[in-house]
Amino acid sequence: MTILATIIVLGVLIFVHELGHFMAAKAVGVEVQRFSIGLGPRLFGFTRGGTEYVLSAIPLGGYVKMSGMADEEVTSRLEGGAAEGRESGPGDFDSKPIWARTLVISAGVIMNMLFAFAVYTATAAIWGFRTPATTRVGAVEERLLPAGAEGVARLPDGATIVRVGGEPVEHWRDFQLALLEAPPGPVLVEYGDPAGSFEVLLPEDEEPRRRLVTAVQVWVDPAVGAVNPGSPADQGGIEAGDRILAVAGEPVGTWYDFVEAIRARPGERTELGLLREGREMTRTVVPEVREEIDPFTGAEITVGQVGIYPPFDDVVFERLGPLEAVRYGALETAAVTGMIVGFLGDLFTGGISARSVGSIFTIGEASGQAAQAGLESFLSFMALFSVNLAVLNLLPIPVLDGGHLLFLVIEKLRGRALTVEQRLRWSNVGFIIVMGLMVWALSNDVLRLLGL
Repeated sequence: MTILATIIVLGVLIFVHELGHFMAAKAVGVEVQRFSIGLGPRLFGFTRGGTEYVLSAIPLGGYVKMSGMADEEVTSRLEGGAAEGRESGPGDFDSKPIWARTLVISAGVIMNMLFAFAVYTATAAIWGFRTPATTRVGAVEERLLPAGAEGVARLPDGATIVRVGGEPVEHWRDFQLALLEAPPGPVLVEYGDPAGSFEVLLPEDEEPRRRLVTAVQVWVDPAVGAVNPGSPADQGGIEAGDRILAVAGEPVGTWYDFVEAIRARPGERTELGLLREGREMTRTVVPEVREEIDPFTGAEITVGQVGIYPPFDDVVFERLGPLEAVRYGALETAAVTGMIVGFLGDLFTGGISARSVGSIFTIGEASGQAAQAGLESFLSFMALFSVNLAVLNLLPIPVLDGGHLLFLVIEKLRGRALTVEQRLRWSNVGFIIVMGLMVWALSNDVLRLLGL
């Protein structure tokens, strides 16, 4: 399952990315010599319409080789051969105007983003919006409550919302929509386990309503849904499926208790009490030190993080109409893009451990887990990885798309292109950087598999 899932994820997304370059090149009249899925020596292929379509030996990327591109010599190394001498022609990439070359270089990233948008939209239209099946309250963030909603703070942790305004609620999205869509004014919220009720004054404006909805957080068990590879939790021997009983000897009842306890211990050696397959045990972690901005005060604060994701197994799907599905697809694509850009920023500034970066083994593990969770989860993972591929390709490293775009920006500002020798020199540097990053990511996976 894992091997097949990995092949599908890498094969489809590399194909989508390179298809973008290929289609854009054909559209502006650039001659395409080779369309390769994979790197290194050719395994098999065929030639049609002047283009050689091949499957190559190393399944860690792909490329579209275009005539007259300055880094053709570097691309030839990926093929396992040397560049052949040739004369310039009208189908050369470098002979096209800047706008055309920018389109060709950007097309791979654009296709990956469009693929993610299409998948998120399709899954929302077919399966619906994923929402927790429970109406049990996990925590209330009092600082977010608008005026007139102070009664919400009296909700006991673990209480189950039963009705809002006399209407029953069946899952968490029902509860949120009831607060968002009810007419302004007082509304009665009833809950059970323990039984009780309170009245909340719903504001007229949308912004305070959204704050109210955000303030009430759904119940999440203090358990481990997934562990970020290379994270303190991974290094400490924490595994998916573990239930968290205590942090530094203090019992935790909800996921939010666990998060707050870890955030309060940046860089401190901390013991976690766990329950694994019916057996209690203790594991030690050292939360990473992370700087972030307090959303309420605007001050910079230091918090701890161990790289554990919560479990969200008990979910239902709320069906969306076509327009709602399109909107959801766009919002989800934008949110995932922001998340990945934020991760790279934290990695660059040291906010996240360099051990968090993985290679083919991490991709395979995540692909297998997503496939086992079902088709919807697998497609959503492919969409996320497609955005990840797009963002990484925009890094300003020669050989990557971002490096080529940087060359075009320099050409536009200078009024003339860098010489072929200059571009080849920088492309060689970029090639070394990319190979180094691949070795670094692979070594992280090897160390993780060895338990180091």
